[in-house]
Amino acid sequence: MTFREYLDYFESIVSKGIEAQDAPYNDPMYYDYTKLNWARTNRWLKTGELGLELIDAIKAISEPQHWIIITEPWCGDAAHNVPFLHMAAELNDRITVTYELRDSEPHRINEYLTNGGKSIPKLIIKDKEENDIATWGPRPADCQTIYSALTAEKADFEKVKTELQIWYNHNKGVDLQREVAALLQ
Repeated sequence: MTFREYLDYFESIVSKGIEAQDAPYNDPMYYDYTKLNWARTNRWLKTGELGLELIDAIKAISEPQHWIIITEPWCGDAAHNVPFLHMAAELNDRITVTYELRDSEPHRINEYLTNGGKSIPKLIIKDKEENDIATWGPRPADCQTIYSALTAEKADFEKVKTELQIWYNHNKGVDLQREVAALLQ
């Protein structure tokens, strides 16, 4: 799907109301978190700024690339990262992007597991022959360190999502951009 189709799908979930949802969005926790993610995604699309390092790396791409972004509206990390990936890809018409839902066909996430898990968002960068150039995800390294520490201490979901939200709000996409720029060089 295109970014517009992904956003339309995302918005349809939020606008329907919980009573009109299929799983997992018929679960109040998933539905409420998805509504928060919708607000976060739109906030980054309006206020997120790309740094020169990533802009230069994107503009330097001279051969066609196909970016596949595996995501889901319920994913908090996706709400903070996908908008920046979208903005970056828009800077170079040699980049085509398709969005796939983790939990729907073609289940490509099974080929790109992170430590054995289906962690998203996942960026897969392919060359014009569809060979993998690089992958990134599900979150910037420093954010992953926080997540891993919280998981090791068996922190509850509220604490995990609050700590990651604080990190993302403070970081403003800087680490994601630095990591993606490094992948492209």
